[in-house]
Amino acid sequence: MIRSTRKVSRVIERILEAGPAGLFVLGTTGEGPSLSYHLRRTGRSGLPNCLRASDGAGEITDTSFVESINVADDAAEAGADAVVLAAPYYFAPSQEDLWQYVHRLVAEMPLPVFLYNMPSHTKVSFSLETVRRALDVPEIVGIKDSSGDMIYFDRLRDIVAERPDFTLLIGPEELLAEAVLLGGHGGVSGGANLCPRLYVDLYNAAAAGDLKTTSSLHRRVIELASTIYSVGPPGAAVVQGIKTALSILGICSDLPAEPFHPLGAEQRRQLEKALDALGLVEPAPVPHTV
Repeated sequence: MIRSTRKVSRVIERILEAGPAGLFVLGTTGEGPSLSYHLRRTGRSGLPNCLRASDGAGEITDTSFVESINVADDAAEAGADAVVLAAPYYFAPSQEDLWQYVHRLVAEMPLPVFLYNMPSHTKVSFSLETVRRALDVPEIVGIKDSSGDMIYFDRLRDIVAERPDFTLLIGPEELLAEAVLLGGHGGVSGGANLCPRLYVDLYNAAAAGDLKTTSSLHRRVIELASTIYSVGPPGAAVVQGIKTALSILGICSDLPAEPFHPLGAEQRRQLEKALDALGLVEPAPVPHTV
C-alpha cells in the first residue's frame, strides 16, 4: 500500500522506463487482496492511477462473485487491457465448481481474462484439464502460473500450444529464465518493482536464446531474491523486502497494508547492506513509515 499518488507515480514511471510489456496491478506484491474496494477502484494505489500511463491488467479475484464483476468494470473504465482471475479463496471449490464459476464470471467480464494459478494463497490449483477447457473460451486469453511447479508449467506449455493466441506467464521470478527458455511467453516478477531493467533484460536475453547473458542475469535475480526476500518473516518477506528496499532508495514508503507491518531498524540495516552489495542506486533518505 502506497499512500501517495506521487509515490505511486514514481514506482510506475521507474518500471515503464525499463520497457516492460505492461503492468500487473493489485497482485500479490501490490497487496491487492488487503486493500479496501474503495482503494482498489479509486485510491492512490488503485486501478486508475496505476493504469493511466500504461498498458496493463488488474487482478479482480474476490470471494464474492459480484465484487469481482464490480472491480472488473472499474478496471475496464480505468483503461486496463485485461483482468486477472485467481480461484476464489476461503471455500475451496472442486475443479468442476471452479470451472463453472470461471465460465459464469467470464461471461460477465468487460475485458479479456487471464487465469491466475496461485495455489499457495487460494488452496486450489487450476488443473491441467480445467486449463484445457479454458482454451475453448475465446475471452480467456492466458494464464499466469505462480505454483512454482515446473513440471506443471511444462505440461501447461504443451496444452496452450494448441491455441497460438493464448499467453503463458510465470510468477516466481527465480524461474523466469527457465520458463522463457522452455517456451513461456514472459513473467510477472515482483522484483521488477525494485530492478525493472534487470527483469526486462533477462526476458529479452532468454527470448533471444542468448544463454550466456541469460545465465548471468539469472544469477543476479537469484542473488537479489535470496537477500532482499530473506530479511522479513515468512509470508511477508517478499512484500516487506521490496517495499523497504524501495523506501531506502527514496522511491516510496515502507508501510505495508495490514496485517503486515514495517521492518525494524536492524532489518532495515540488513537491507541497506544488501542493496549496497547488489550495486543498486545510492540510498536517499526518506521519512520512515510515512
